[in-house]
This record gives sequence, structure tokens and C-alpha cells, in this order.
Amino acid sequence: MRIIRTKDYKDLSRKTANILSAQVIIKPGCVLGLATGSSPLGTYEQLVEWYNKGDIDFSQVTSINLDEYRGLTHDHEQSYWYFMQKHFFSRINIRPDHVHVPDGANPNAEEACREYDRIIEEAGGIDCQLLGIGLDGHIGFNEPADAFQMGTHCVRLTQSTIEANKRFFSSADEVPREAYTMGIRNIMQARKVLLIASGEGKAAILKQAFFGPVTPRVPASILQIHQDFTLIADEAALSEIDAMK
Repeated sequence: MRIIRTKDYKDLSRKTANILSAQVIIKPGCVLGLATGSSPLGTYEQLVEWYNKGDIDFSQVTSINLDEYRGLTHDHEQSYWYFMQKHFFSRINIRPDHVHVPDGANPNAEEACREYDRIIEEAGGIDCQLLGIGLDGHIGFNEPADAFQMGTHCVRLTQSTIEANKRFFSSADEVPREAYTMGIRNIMQARKVLLIASGEGKAAILKQAFFGPVTPRVPASILQIHQDFTLIADEAALSEIDAMK
């Protein structure tokens, strides 16, 4: 595990974008595994800025997103498809047919998950996977459980995840209770994994996930054994890890 310390969220976003842009420059036809939520927004803004300056070309890139709420169509304002289009895809030159997000509108969970595993396999796997981390250690929508879920699967969201996401909806009652998510195997098979975290609120879970035991009760802890894993975090998020020294 490699740790990149940043001064603040802006510095975190720039350093993360540097790594992703280098991946695209080195391998123009690479497969990027992307995440939604507030953590990667600054990274996407930086990548868009560099694209507008002509510094990076996404025309050959394939993107594979981590997850999607079950029951939301692409045009729903809180779907992750909509999020990615608004904040990133519509602002760069990635080909629409190279963009992949789980089909939340498909009510057949087994079919939707099997199809997404096929998409990942046919793309040749993920070159660089971007992750955030939940306060309970979830990555994607891989929630704390008794065992690691391997492939793409349908998950029942925990109450803590629903509470964390309700700020994006009118109320907690509107937050979907299920989601389709890449599994731990999908993530661990990525050739490179980046996890970003900002703020004091993430300090306790970073310490638990990366300096505690590997356990499915803290899904992110599995990244301790990934062959090319980098944690990119600001000083506030690393405060409890620093306290161990």
C-alpha cells in the first residue's frame, strides 16, 4: 500500500487527476473504473479542465462505473448515470458507447449483474479503479457483511448508507433501498486501485480499514492485499493514522 498525503481537498483532487491522466496518456485505450459521490467531483473537474486545454484525450477510453441504484432510470436526477453525465462524460470526448453504468432500470437483478460482469470481462478488465470510502468502510455499495461478495450483485443498503445519501434526495424515504454494485473480485482484479478520502470524518475508518484486520465487516480492508493500491488522503483524513506513529 502506498499513501499519498495531500494538503487539502483541492490538492487531493489534483494529485488523483494526475494519476488518472497519466494512465490515459500512457494507454489511450485504457479502461477506467469510476466512482460517484462528492469525493471524486474535484478530480473530474480537474480532468475536464485539462481536457479543455487539450492536454488529455478521452476518445479511446472506456469507463466502467462502480454502481447504480436499483429502480432508477438513466434520466432520474439522482441516478449515477445522470451524475456522471452531468459532471464528467458530457464535458469530455468519451464515446457514448464506451460508457458503462449498471442498468438500474432492469428489475431482473440476476440478469443485470450477469450482464455487467460480461461487460467488464469483454473490456479486458479495469486498468485503474477509482474509489471513495463510506463511514462503515464500504467501497462501491459493498456493505459490511459476513463474507466478501465477489462479482456484480444486488445489495440491500444499510441504514447508515441511506442516511449518508439522503442529502441528495428530498427525504430518506426517497433513497432507493437496493443497488447494483461491482463486487470485491471485480475491484481486486483491477490492475491499479486508487482510494480517495478527505476530511476528519474519514479519519477513523481509514485507520480501521488500512491498519486493522482484513475483514468483510470492513469491506475496504481487502485493499490491504491488492498488489497496486494507493490511498490518497488529506491531512485531516490521515490524522488518526498519524497519531499511531
